[in-house]
Amino acid sequence: MNFFSLFKRKLIYRLRKKINIDIDNFEEKSLDALFHHYGSDKANVFKINNSAGHGFSKFYNKYFNQIKNKNINILEIGSYAGASAAAFVKFLPNAKVYCFDINISNYKYVSKNIEVYGLDVNNKKKVEKLLNKIFLKKNFNSFDCIIDDGSHNLSDILFSLNFFFKHLKSRGFYIIEDYKHPNYYSYNKNVNHILIDELLVKFKNKEYFSSDYITSEEQNSLFNSIKEISTYKGNLKDSDICFIEKN
Repeated sequence: MNFFSLFKRKLIYRLRKKINIDIDNFEEKSLDALFHHYGSDKANVFKINNSAGHGFSKFYNKYFNQIKNKNINILEIGSYAGASAAAFVKFLPNAKVYCFDINISNYKYVSKNIEVYGLDVNNKKKVEKLLNKIFLKKNFNSFDCIIDDGSHNLSDILFSLNFFFKHLKSRGFYIIEDYKHPNYYSYNKNVNHILIDELLVKFKNKEYFSSDYITSEEQNSLFNSIKEISTYKGNLKDSDICFIEKN
């Protein structure tokens, strides 16, 4: 992504009229209802075309109910129009959501508890600089929850997991949505790497694997950092989600 494309998308984002969810009077408080209301495909029913959604609400509920009233910081990689972020800050009243997306021109929600950043998350230097700026300004140094709902490309999932996991708090959760996309779709076939479901088994068993994305030293660090891995199946063929808890 070149500079001018990013600049154009950021400009569209700034000029776009947005919906202020802080003054939204929607009264239903269940997470699935919030996902549906704001148009997230995480809902059981996708509002945009009234079709089946991924049905991830019940899985998020299992984890988010434990921290519902706590002051937490969430990083969402791949926010698109911001529907999920809007639902999260409504469901978690003391949460702050930081949205990283390469294309923020579609973003349509605004809240005092949401911050939106347009950047390529595969650019380590720029992401590190931005994270340091956020941590310094907001007075925290790691996230309680990181959600990867980005491109779903195998190479991007691997990069993000390896790069962002170190920025997750102890007992925090790293969530990968649609992690089996590389199993189902041919655009991932050019990546010479074991698939994410196979990777998760390796993590559980602490078995090293050949990788151009995660070195043996980094694998060892992940082995020692992961407390538990839970995987779930949603409503659709490609509705797979995993929750990785950090030690």
